[in-house]
Amino acid sequence: MLYYLFTYLDQVFDFPGAQVFQYISFRAAAAVLTSLIITLLFGKRWISYLNKKQVGETVRDLGLEGQLEKQGTPTMGGLIIIAAIVIPALLFTKLDNTYIILMVFTTLWLGGIGFADDYIKVFRKDKKGLPGKLKIFGQVTLGLIVSITMYFDNSVVTRQKSNLKTSEIVETSSHNLPFSRFGEAEQGATKTTIPFIKNNEFDYASLLKWAGPGYEKYAFLVFIPIVIFIITSISNGANLTDGMDGLATGTSAIIGATLGVLAWVSGNIIFADYLNIMYLPNTGELTIFISAFVGATIGFLWYNSYPAQVFMGDTGSLAIGGIIAVFAILIRKELLMPILCGIFVAESLSVIMQVSYFKYTKRKFGAGRRIFKMSPLHHHFQKLGYPEPKIVLRFQIVGIFLAILTIITLKLR
Repeated sequence: MLYYLFTYLDQVFDFPGAQVFQYISFRAAAAVLTSLIITLLFGKRWISYLNKKQVGETVRDLGLEGQLEKQGTPTMGGLIIIAAIVIPALLFTKLDNTYIILMVFTTLWLGGIGFADDYIKVFRKDKKGLPGKLKIFGQVTLGLIVSITMYFDNSVVTRQKSNLKTSEIVETSSHNLPFSRFGEAEQGATKTTIPFIKNNEFDYASLLKWAGPGYEKYAFLVFIPIVIFIITSISNGANLTDGMDGLATGTSAIIGATLGVLAWVSGNIIFADYLNIMYLPNTGELTIFISAFVGATIGFLWYNSYPAQVFMGDTGSLAIGGIIAVFAILIRKELLMPILCGIFVAESLSVIMQVSYFKYTKRKFGAGRRIFKMSPLHHHFQKLGYPEPKIVLRFQIVGIFLAILTIITLKLR
């Protein structure tokens, strides 16, 4: 909104300083500051309101140290995160950008599903919350909307790599000449990036080559299921990681900052040419959105760090996971998610392995056995006697390592 306002003021009244809103870097910085202010101010009032209404977490006794002390801690704090993401996004981004529309929709859609789950648990006193099938249905629906929009929207394009030198690109950009000199734009929804490969562009349509001539027109049959799988798995992974004070929030902030770097270089013709990566027009606006995301998660840590004053609940964890997944898909870096979201992946795999092995041994030996002392993985280390703050900090250190490794993949091929 402010972008359009100051553009109008600049064009009509030549308003001093209005041109600064044309710069993505300025709007990204403004989004971070705004989201931080919202979390710090709105967060305190929301926590007070939740305490007043006695909207507290119901904790089952799992024999974990310090677990029962969390009883009654306000939940549904994810609303703070959602507000701190959506408001700056509406204020500082170009709202006619398809990518921004998809990200705002993702935030509100999964935030709404998570809110329904928390509402049932807290106000209706049903510990089961929203049925798992409805959660999956909501995630699958989001995957369909995102993939179909990307596949059929003409604004979702890629550009061929440049044949120009970086100096020529700078000269061309400074004279505002058409980007057609860098290669013709082409519909590129099904194209993505493979890490560690020299010519690292991959088209999902190529998986259908066996179908013979014209296979490209059926690329959506591969693309849509892949998008659905990524969104569902990452969203649920973030949800499973949200089991310790500050764990999911801090880890998500690290992931978000890394995605911001990837979006910045992918949406900038100069950086994309220098790094020899896929150039994605119009994705620069996503840098502003992810800046708000990072500001919101860091701001939420003010109240969510140990000992937590508020939990995000499914309202926040489902939304955070969905934002990360959809954002990675939009900037064609979804195949980097096993590396960047390694914490989420490990948490999910620990649950899958634990449940599968327990069922297998119970069927074979008559008594179920376990691989971990408890799943998700962070509870395993808690059972080993590690203090909660130490587990959270070490997981975040691993997250920083994975983030650096993810960025290195831009050149390590």
